[in-house]
Amino acid sequence: MLNPFLSRPLLLLLLSRWPVWAQAPVEAILMGTRRTLNCPEVCACAPGGQANCSGRALHTVPAGLSPRVRALLLAHNRVHALPPGAFVGAYALLRLDLRENGLRWVHARAFWGLDALQRLDLSANQLEALAPGTFASLRALSDLSLADNRLMRLEPTALGALPLLRALSLQDNELPELAPGLLSGLPALDSLGLRGNPWVCGCALRPLCAWLRRHPRPAPEAETLLCVSPGRLTLSPLTAFPDAAFRHCAQSLASRDLVVVYALGPVSFLASLAACLAMGSLLTACRARRRCAAARGGNL
Repeated sequence: MLNPFLSRPLLLLLLSRWPVWAQAPVEAILMGTRRTLNCPEVCACAPGGQANCSGRALHTVPAGLSPRVRALLLAHNRVHALPPGAFVGAYALLRLDLRENGLRWVHARAFWGLDALQRLDLSANQLEALAPGTFASLRALSDLSLADNRLMRLEPTALGALPLLRALSLQDNELPELAPGLLSGLPALDSLGLRGNPWVCGCALRPLCAWLRRHPRPAPEAETLLCVSPGRLTLSPLTAFPDAAFRHCAQSLASRDLVVVYALGPVSFLASLAACLAMGSLLTACRARRRCAAARGGNL
């Protein structure tokens, strides 16, 4: 006969839905997932390839990234700079979130190797400028957010040719205009965030106004896109400028015209120099003849 003090725990053990010996600790499961994904130690990883490293007070991108990581969440950290090759090993990355890091500097080769990247969020940082070629290697990029930074100018060389980019967020920066050629390198673009910038009414806005006419917006949103006229301090909607309003602006030269100018410039300079030397030689010869003639007349 079993001891009554021992029978009750034994009965509960036998009737339990999940025997104690079959229950794996949560830590073991997480460690198994971490080993499967090669997850950085400071991050929480989930099946499917997401590494959540947000809000960990990180100062650098965590080491140990692997091709198994598809989404890297680094928002709400303290990553103030991105050096060259900051994401080495994560060449299969599809999404990268770097919001609210106080990011001030991005090396031109920081994103090299991320050929598959589709979504990049750099919003709510402190970027004032971007080096040429910063995004040039991200040929698969379809969504780029630079909103809520301190950008005063965005050069086409920084973006490069991004044939698949459909959404570009530039709102809440310090942009008075868009550099010439910026939009022409983004053929698939159909969503452009512009509000909250100090746009200046002038010839430099001509490409942007032309893009807005081809991509009309809802009335409430269009009314918030305003530019200020220099010297007048009056606000005008960007959508209110037809192409005829820019007739007084000098047309930019096409690539073919630029080639002609650059080719003829040195040639014309050399031709002018040769003509000047020829004229100088001719004048010198004429003076010499006159002196000889005058000397002969004096001897007579």
